[in-house]
Amino acid sequence: MATPQLLAAGGLDYIVYDYLAEITMSIMARARARDQNRGFATDFVDAVLKPHLADIAAQGVKLISNAGGVNPQACAAAVTHLIDGVGLDLTVAVVTGDDLMADKAVFAQRGFTEMFSDQDFPDPEATASINAYLGAFPIAQALALGADIVITGRCVDSAVTLGACIDAFGWKPDEFNRLAGGSLAGHILECGPQATGGNFTDWHEVAGSLVDIGYPIAEVSADGSFVCTKPENTGGQVTVATVAEQVLYEIGDPQAYVLPDVVCDFSDIQIEQQGPNRVLVRGAVGYTAPPAYKVCATYADGFRGGQLLTFNGFNARSKAGVFADAAIARAKKQIKDQQLGDFTETSIETLGGVPENFLGSHVDNYQEVTLKIAARHPSAVGIGVLLKEITGLGLATPPGLCVFAGGRPKPSPVIRLFSFLLSKQEVSVRIHWSEDTIDHTVAPALTSEPAVPVPHTVPESPKKESGLTPVPLIRLAYGRSGDKGDKANIGIIARQSEYLPYIWTALTPEVVASCFSRFLDGRVERFLLPGIHAINFVLHDVLGGGGIASLRNDAQGKGYAQILLAQPIDLPVPLAERIT
Repeated sequence: MATPQLLAAGGLDYIVYDYLAEITMSIMARARARDQNRGFATDFVDAVLKPHLADIAAQGVKLISNAGGVNPQACAAAVTHLIDGVGLDLTVAVVTGDDLMADKAVFAQRGFTEMFSDQDFPDPEATASINAYLGAFPIAQALALGADIVITGRCVDSAVTLGACIDAFGWKPDEFNRLAGGSLAGHILECGPQATGGNFTDWHEVAGSLVDIGYPIAEVSADGSFVCTKPENTGGQVTVATVAEQVLYEIGDPQAYVLPDVVCDFSDIQIEQQGPNRVLVRGAVGYTAPPAYKVCATYADGFRGGQLLTFNGFNARSKAGVFADAAIARAKKQIKDQQLGDFTETSIETLGGVPENFLGSHVDNYQEVTLKIAARHPSAVGIGVLLKEITGLGLATPPGLCVFAGGRPKPSPVIRLFSFLLSKQEVSVRIHWSEDTIDHTVAPALTSEPAVPVPHTVPESPKKESGLTPVPLIRLAYGRSGDKGDKANIGIIARQSEYLPYIWTALTPEVVASCFSRFLDGRVERFLLPGIHAINFVLHDVLGGGGIASLRNDAQGKGYAQILLAQPIDLPVPLAERIT
């Protein structure tokens, strides 16, 4: 949907596509292991290029994509074959160097440890992928060489946009504020319609137009500021709130957002509505680029499996609990008898409650719930035992069990993430086009120490007043949450600047930790973004391993903002009355 919509808008110089996440990389690595010609985003070839190549060529718009995944050369070969088949004159360039799998044994011998947990390097034989997060300058170099389509492997998500900006404006490696602005534009664009009303707190404002929601467009200026907009006559909306939510999506310290090309400070940016569906973003600050790339490895760590079932009737939640406990107990007995060893983790979650058609009725304690039973085990056989027992126990269950599925689920590999830092000088980045290959030279690290941002003055605590009343946070703020490995962040943006002191006072790290105590194993950090009246919380060790290593229903923290937005905030009665 995005490509025809953006091409129809016209006037674009570049279209960028971001396909990759840590989970995606592990899936692509498994695909490449089965077939050496796979391991890239086939949708980029079949759904983006094949139907639209003629229009792309006619408009002269350049395409940049990390669709190469773990096999960018194979992706480029498929794209070139497609172009040749229709007789168009388009040049394809490939950026390589991110794939470091050949060095897995060396990394293990050198004793690299995980940058967040200090865990030892995984067994090289269990490692599925190792990729450095490359930056934007190789992309810009490929464009400068005349590429119409640039395909990369793993790079930071914003690099596809920043590379276009560097190509367009000739930004240098030491123009840090401009690089930070281009990176922020990329950060806002990277999740498509999440900047135009998707995943928006006030979802009801766009509910009627999600079918044809518009994809975001950044009109970037040479100074790094930009206007975020969308094609005319498309759904959704571009407002200060929709853009601000995306600014906070999946970030940590907003004064130290580390990228290969620049360390960004987004804490004091300004976001201004300039007209319908036009929002100006400016004020990003940049600092010296880091000397190392972040590298992420994925590795196999046993198997997981589970099943979703539903129970209805009186005391359905209790029924589900009895069934789940019995299924786990039966499976544990079986794997013990077979000397398979115990499950490394089990998870039981019961979701739901009173159905809508029973709300407010005289029927007491009637429920409809979804039960999730899941476990991890070193072997697929162990998980298979659990899945078999869940099915078999269906004949001995409390009443009200319903299953909407076809066949028994199968065990799947647990893929974990391992992150570490590697000097840029140890990574050979190359650009390939036609029959030529050139090395990309990383800009030398600056000898001066990078500037350290000054912490912002925290909002002054409101004067204690006797006449206070609780108001749900959602009436005072917007919220957006996301994940990075086993960490989650929750961005909270005050709807009015006057609300921020009350929110800051109420939502201490301790309060947030208590709110998420059933999930949280680590600490909570709190950061201030005074420019947009916002707070960012980072919750460590809160996703049960994160990604496809987790057994949680919400393994990526996507619903965490909704939990926090339900928290009460004490306000003076006169202020509360103005809000309600």
